[in-house]
Amino acid sequence: MNKKESYKNPVFFISATILGLLVIIGAFMPEQFGSVAQMLFDFTTVNFGWFYLLAVFSIILFLVGISVSKYGKMRLGPEDSRPEYPFFTWVGMLFSAGFGVSLVFWSVAEPMSHFFVTPFPGLEPQSEEAARVAMGYSFFHWGISQWAVFAIAGLGIAFLQFRKRKSGLVSVAIEPVIGKNRGIANTINILAVIATVMGVATTVGLSFIQLNGGLSSVFDIPNSIGVQVIIALVMMACYLVSSGTGLDRGIKWLSNINLGIALLIMGIVFILGPTVFILNSAVLGLGDYITNFIQYSLRLTPYAGGEWVYDWTIFYWAWAIAWSPFVGAFVARVSRGRTIREFIAGVMVVPPAIACLWIAVFGGTALHSDLNNGTRIAEAVDEDVTVALFEALGAVPFTDILSVISILLIFTFMVTSADSATYILGTMTSKGSLNPALVTKIIWGVLITAIALVLLFTGGLDSLQTASLTAALPFTVILLIMIISIWKSIKSEYKKEK
Repeated sequence: MNKKESYKNPVFFISATILGLLVIIGAFMPEQFGSVAQMLFDFTTVNFGWFYLLAVFSIILFLVGISVSKYGKMRLGPEDSRPEYPFFTWVGMLFSAGFGVSLVFWSVAEPMSHFFVTPFPGLEPQSEEAARVAMGYSFFHWGISQWAVFAIAGLGIAFLQFRKRKSGLVSVAIEPVIGKNRGIANTINILAVIATVMGVATTVGLSFIQLNGGLSSVFDIPNSIGVQVIIALVMMACYLVSSGTGLDRGIKWLSNINLGIALLIMGIVFILGPTVFILNSAVLGLGDYITNFIQYSLRLTPYAGGEWVYDWTIFYWAWAIAWSPFVGAFVARVSRGRTIREFIAGVMVVPPAIACLWIAVFGGTALHSDLNNGTRIAEAVDEDVTVALFEALGAVPFTDILSVISILLIFTFMVTSADSATYILGTMTSKGSLNPALVTKIIWGVLITAIALVLLFTGGLDSLQTASLTAALPFTVILLIMIISIWKSIKSEYKKEK
């Protein structure tokens, strides 16, 4: 599709217009925007939290079932097709475009938050038992549940895109159930674009703050909005250059670099840190995760009350669901040629395994330091979550060197996420084209950075994130429809082949 045709697409204009209005409101009326966003988010989570939990649990059961069935051998593409990318590159792309930058942010912040304010009433904060529960719950939140949401969206898009040769849009992935309706299709795609831009802009904005915090702790660079603007402009220049080189160069090589740096720094901290404690806490955390999986997956507190489950589990599920159109579309795009079984196992097992290892190493190091060395990392994190990773690195030798490597990792993850997002936004607003026009990607790249900066200046970044999560409710319905759509499409294709 050429540039002119992409601009005739109403999805591009309507979504860009709505986003522009939201940013103007967020910039000039941040308090009112924040209160309305919080009200909408509270309404959806409090009234439909049970729906999110049941939906994600059902998605996991469906994906596991279909992967072990006779349909698991079918390929995402013609039967003679083979994977487009080597395994390491593929995993790097999944991890980088998924929640790589968010994991770096929360790998210490989450376990230390649960250690400081425990998930269960009556559990003593900052105790040995609180540390154990904190690790097990962090594994749960970053485990297969989040990635199952991305996998179902990716499978629905990939099967129709590569097997049936249709466009890679969320609306097309549910056509086998709802049929062809341009109005419904455009509405779904507009919602997907808005949720993607708002989610990515929030993550990018938070990354500016975290990078500034890292630079401040290592080089004494002021923690100010001016520095964050410079970081934003450098990052934007990098991901626009990367975006111009295409998927097979920019994102591919950045993803390899990301995964390589991540494994390197994780290995160094594992060796320099409390190695035996990390191994013990990782194995125990894995055991607690497996043992409590069903209980945590369906945990609500209607009798005891409290906000913890809404603030963490349901918040995370809403976050993953709101991001599912973007991450799912990207995961689909890089998975052509893999079997359904390979796809589901790769997406639902490998990135979560890396995430849990990462949490065990960095979160475990911080927990060990507070429990045994008298440090107060949990208190520091409670005051400012952006310093979490760098506080943990202070507990191991060569702190400054590791902090510099971490700053580089955050930066490359941030560039890759933004690059992936501009590619998928270009696809979404070009009727599913696998090669969206460069100028379309540039427009979205500039818009994401501008939105993040405007809302950083006005303090509306958290409000934007809260507003973006209200999209989780309609997308939960879409993902459940997608389950039926995938089942119908796969059964039909299997019978045709026989």
